[in-house]
Amino acid sequence: MYICNHIHLPVQSGSDQILKEMNRQHTRKEYLNLVTEIKTILPDCGISQDIITGFPNETEKDHLDTLSLMNLVKYDFGFMFMYSERPGTPAAKKLQDNVPEPIKKQRLQEIVALQQQHGLWRTRQFVGKTVEVLIEKVSKKSDVHWSGRNQQNTVVV
Repeated sequence: MYICNHIHLPVQSGSDQILKEMNRQHTRKEYLNLVTEIKTILPDCGISQDIITGFPNETEKDHLDTLSLMNLVKYDFGFMFMYSERPGTPAAKKLQDNVPEPIKKQRLQEIVALQQQHGLWRTRQFVGKTVEVLIEKVSKKSDVHWSGRNQQNTVVV
């Protein structure tokens, strides 16, 4: 029995070009191979992500690559952000923040909406099943219910 059957596996982008610009040490293919290995060894493992949209020079194709990667993995949940320049970082030193704010916002909305669809799909796989839950607190909606997380780190009430 696992204490937590979940891996947080930041991807940042589904585009090899953007991953290279970010100085990430993986390609899209390597990342997907890792996800496949995880699912082979731990078939019920939950996977979450970090994604940044609007990184300098990100094109519509790069954004679509990120959405397609999300569709392949179908993350349980994730942390999604718009790129914002951080002084002193390599990106701020050498890249111009050239993706307009409205495009960043639109792309983030698309990423969040897709993640919500995938999260709902993953959560529905547990409906009707009995699972172990680590109780964390009283439910926000009712003091007669408990809230906690299952082995895949999914919130359960």
